[in-house]
Amino acid sequence: MRAQQRKLWGGRFRKKIDPMVERFTSSIAVDFRLAKYDVIGSIVHAKMLGKCGIIPQADATRLVKGLERMLRMIEQGRLKPDPTAEDIHTQIHTALGKLVGPVADKLHTARSRNDQVALDLRLFCRDVVIQLGKLITGLQRALVDAADEHRDVVIPGYTHLQRAQPVLLAHHLLAYVEMLARDHDRLTDCLTRISVLPLGAGALAGTSLPIDRHYVAKCLRFPRVAENSLDAVSDRDFAVELLGVLALLSMHLSRLAEDLILWATEEFGIIELDEAFATGSSLMPQKKNPDVLELVRGQAGLLAGAHVALLTVLKALPLAYNRDLQWDKPVLFQAVDLSWEALSVLSRLVRHLHVRRERIEQLVEHDELCATDLAEYLVQKGVPARTAHEIVGHMVLSSERRGRRLSEFRLAELKRFSPHFDDEAMALMNPRRSVELKTSWGGTSPQNVKQAILRWRRNFAQQKSAEGKIS
Repeated sequence: MRAQQRKLWGGRFRKKIDPMVERFTSSIAVDFRLAKYDVIGSIVHAKMLGKCGIIPQADATRLVKGLERMLRMIEQGRLKPDPTAEDIHTQIHTALGKLVGPVADKLHTARSRNDQVALDLRLFCRDVVIQLGKLITGLQRALVDAADEHRDVVIPGYTHLQRAQPVLLAHHLLAYVEMLARDHDRLTDCLTRISVLPLGAGALAGTSLPIDRHYVAKCLRFPRVAENSLDAVSDRDFAVELLGVLALLSMHLSRLAEDLILWATEEFGIIELDEAFATGSSLMPQKKNPDVLELVRGQAGLLAGAHVALLTVLKALPLAYNRDLQWDKPVLFQAVDLSWEALSVLSRLVRHLHVRRERIEQLVEHDELCATDLAEYLVQKGVPARTAHEIVGHMVLSSERRGRRLSEFRLAELKRFSPHFDDEAMALMNPRRSVELKTSWGGTSPQNVKQAILRWRRNFAQQKSAEGKIS
């Protein structure tokens, strides 16, 4: 067994830590994920110490070179978690000492693990926001492409899970593009609260050493420096906010998954899942199960739970830093990973959906879907909306009692319900005609949907151009 690593805080203690306490307090298995960010923050910190004359410039240069070497090791996967290390900060410090010698002990000058881990987590969250934003856009693109491919397909729209009015399949898919756009906006907005530099706050009170926090912020591309040292080390609002955004995102993904699950049933029959994105039954040979979609649907509960979990950890913490905050990382990392995987797999699944056009034609044969169009036709003829609604309701009831479709009514029969009906009304009982009439802004008309697809394609092109300029 390897010797226990030297503690960063061991000078005041005479006894060795109890092995059970060692295991219970160790976080290396979780926070090793922050290794890259710990080194990046340390490189800038070392540069600042040298620039401000707090340590000799030669020592700062040696530290930076050693840390840059460690960063390459991390990026190449050559640095592995050390179970004897208390946390990632301890492992980095020990590994750095092997590279640069005793000068490694100068790196922690004017720094505490409290402000150090706060910086690591913010750097991690900033990367995550950017990467997840790209994945959201990827799913949006897949949905827009599917909408464009099936732009002419009319399906039943549902309220209360009952057939309501005809809508274009493309219009339904684009509804999720809108939801994801809000998720993307919220995610991007998080950067304002994430990109605040906590380093330099020390353990809680700042430092008497002549540090330059604004230099560090500039090097790390943080537009703001935390104004209060107590708040800087204890603030996890940015993580709570990110978890809230991911919880909302997962709810939207769950709704999309649920629609696709329903549509893939024989009862709905709107789509068929590609075999590469389905699984089978160990007992029933005929089954093709939507396990991928069910897992996406189910994980929404985990994401909502992660949000509540961190809120609950924080709700009664006194200022400033408390070890309770060690629990912020497991819930945040899980939420990020689940979101990453769900967005990635859904993008691929959507691009391989098979639309069952013949089955859909059968679903929209029920001309009661067009009942609202008859009522609105009467309104255009001057009939009050409530009266028009009642008239068409009587027509539907008569249709059900007589076992006849509304489209089978002769004009003379329609006129018994209202003298305002004429030949033009007869043509309304057609699902395709119904969607063509929905020209109000945001409605399901083909022209509206075409414009929406074009608008989203322009947005994607502009977004790609902006990303290219930044890179």
